Amino acid sequence: MIVTGASSGIGQACALAFAGEGCHVVLAARSKEGLLATATECEKKGVKTLVVQTDVSIQADCKNLVDETIKAFGRIDILINNAGMSMRALFEDTDIDVLKKLMDVNFWGTVYCTKYALPALLKTKGSVVGISSVAAFKGLPGRTGYSASKFAMNGFLEVVRIENMKKGLHVLICAPGFTASNIRNTALTKDGSIQSESPLDESKLMKPEEVANHIIDAIKKRKNTLILTTVGKMTVLLNKFFPRIMDKLVYNRMAAEKNSPLK
Repeated sequence: MIVTGASSGIGQACALAFAGEGCHVVLAARSKEGLLATATECEKKGVKTLVVQTDVSIQADCKNLVDETIKAFGRIDILINNAGMSMRALFEDTDIDVLKKLMDVNFWGTVYCTKYALPALLKTKGSVVGISSVAAFKGLPGRTGYSASKFAMNGFLEVVRIENMKKGLHVLICAPGFTASNIRNTALTKDGSIQSESPLDESKLMKPEEVANHIIDAIKKRKNTLILTTVGKMTVLLNKFFPRIMDKLVYNRMAAEKNSPLK
């Protein structure tokens, strides 16, 4: 299996959890040091690992990731498109390059990896997983590029599922909700600089390990969609019936964040 963004957070947790299930794991991310640390922990579980330093926003890197996986293991059973980044700034203040960067990583990274892995996944009737977000079901103010890229990911993966529904391919869209990870610390501000500090109390959020366990269960059951956390489930459900009310609730929730750009 391949996990992108495997050097930390949900990606790292997925790698370790699947290694615990006996899966050989291919680890991809920009941080070679983080990948090697993850690989060491996976190998303690008795599985083989392959580290491929990858920037998913670069098409050639994604092709190389798949080529190296096939060379090492001869097959791909699961692809977890987890690599991603966030942002926090009002659209009117944000440089366009920030939005492009998020689309390159969150959306195009998923497209590139899925495109090159698809032939192998069709052979194994495997699973493509997209780590999306509740922000892909309800636009979050101050997260223009993030929501847009995740909405795009959802649409892309839904089409891939439908096109291959008679070929045995499984496609899972996972929306973890707020999860304790490094994504908010590395979120981009309006000019593309790194935020450095999370506006949330990370200790109160769902742990990456919990998310990974839910993903394993969803893959085994070949579910189409996985929405996690009570807040996430309620947001998606209520937005279907009361979108205007949810606009106000979401605005108030995001405005209450520490140093919110909505203030």
